[in-house]
Amino acid sequence: MPYKEKEIEKLYYTIGEVANIFGVNTSHIRFWSNEFDVIRPATNKKGNRLYTKDDIDNFRKIYHLVKEKGFTLRGAKTELKDLRQRVMMEETSGFNKESEVLIEELDFSNVDVPAQQLIDQDTLIPAFGQNRNEDFVDRLAVRSSLEKIKSNLLQLKTDVNNLI
Repeated sequence: MPYKEKEIEKLYYTIGEVANIFGVNTSHIRFWSNEFDVIRPATNKKGNRLYTKDDIDNFRKIYHLVKEKGFTLRGAKTELKDLRQRVMMEETSGFNKESEVLIEELDFSNVDVPAQQLIDQDTLIPAFGQNRNEDFVDRLAVRSSLEKIKSNLLQLKTDVNNLI
């Protein structure tokens, strides 16, 4: 089998490369970086901005809203915030359904404490319900927490079944 060289994917893009992708000036990219909090460029020792693929995806959303759909900057900011909230709600509702299924699968008939008191989402993730709509909640951190909770629920299920 012949050796196939993998295509090297860049981790960071310069401001000039991002400007070329969208066909705008670098000042435009710099302005959007300052205006929209979803774009967080890294900087090197010289202070040059370096953008990730996630930043470029966010630029695509902004470009689409502002240049193609004609949104104002304020309208684009609002739309992006609403989009993030919808995504968070979908992810958390998916978790809620999974956790409800796991709770239903657990057999707590021989346990004195009701299942709802043993497994309470507000206890597992403090203040998660209160802060999920705020900007500072990072989706990756939430997803990681949900994975840990899922494994804890599965371990709890195993422990309860062993007791019974």
